[in-house]
Amino acid sequence: MRRTGLRFGSAILAGALFLAPAVAQTPGGQVAPRTSWGVPDLQGFWSNASLTSMQRPTDVKSLVVSEELESELVRQNVYSAAARQEAGASKVDEESSRQLLSDQNPSRAYNRFWMDPGASYARVKGEIRTSWITNPPDGRIPYSRQGIQANTRSTSFDGPEIRPLAERCIMSFTGSAGPVLNNGMYNNTYQIVQTPDHVMFLTEMIHDVRVVPINGRHGPKEIPRWGGDSIGSYEGDTLVVETVNSHPRQRSYISAAGKVTERYTRWSEGQIFYQFTVEDPTLYTQTWGGEMALNLSSEPLYEYACHEGNYALPGILAGARKLEREGRPHPIEKPIFAGVDVSEGE
Repeated sequence: MRRTGLRFGSAILAGALFLAPAVAQTPGGQVAPRTSWGVPDLQGFWSNASLTSMQRPTDVKSLVVSEELESELVRQNVYSAAARQEAGASKVDEESSRQLLSDQNPSRAYNRFWMDPGASYARVKGEIRTSWITNPPDGRIPYSRQGIQANTRSTSFDGPEIRPLAERCIMSFTGSAGPVLNNGMYNNTYQIVQTPDHVMFLTEMIHDVRVVPINGRHGPKEIPRWGGDSIGSYEGDTLVVETVNSHPRQRSYISAAGKVTERYTRWSEGQIFYQFTVEDPTLYTQTWGGEMALNLSSEPLYEYACHEGNYALPGILAGARKLEREGRPHPIEKPIFAGVDVSEGE
């Protein structure tokens, strides 16, 4: 009896130890927080606002740079140039307006005041990074010719259904929700909410949402999903998310044949270390991937008031009809892949 009681008591102790949240350190040296049900706690508001972008500039050879070189890259950055250009006093007279519009640059729909891309390059694991991509070593996406052709944006302005999703306020133009998180000129905040059965990723840019079941199964291949079909699991201190079957109209980083694997690890109290791997022989010449820093944000998400059927799309179509009446050609659009211009590099 005493021996049986000892075994029973040992079993209770072992069960209690199993249920208690583990105390572990993050790679950055802090205690890794846990949820009340014992998994890595990733909840909160996080931001990847940064001058670092998915691909490395073609004239930059190194993934990691010094603070001196970073300062020069910041000075050369297009957002920094826009800020310098607009640093003087504004003029609203007719001559100044003509000068402002003389370059016929359609990308300057609003000034630098409304942009919030970040003021520096990203610190990932304490290193200054020039691209999110770490593989291949050149920091460039290894597109195949078929991949570029499959994701060239329509140049037709005949109706709303064939216009890009961002113009219809269905998915963001930066592709920030993924699969493969991204960043852009503004609205770079995410909210992560966890329950024992699901993880939700709410993206500030056009309020895209991904709800990931834990230890779930992928749905039928016949039903592609906006943001992809994602399932998650925990491996020690890391949340692993596998995504397939992204909706083809989304122009995400994968086709119907592809897969994205994401890994979320609490690097420190204020940073999530995000890793991603993209596998898709249809669109790329090799598997590629990278790393990103998601930094704890002191602010919640802003409402992105973009709704399908708003004034932007009727204006775009009306502009196209006006060009046709005047016998003028439509603007020539470039290949766009997951919000990234791939015709001439970023």
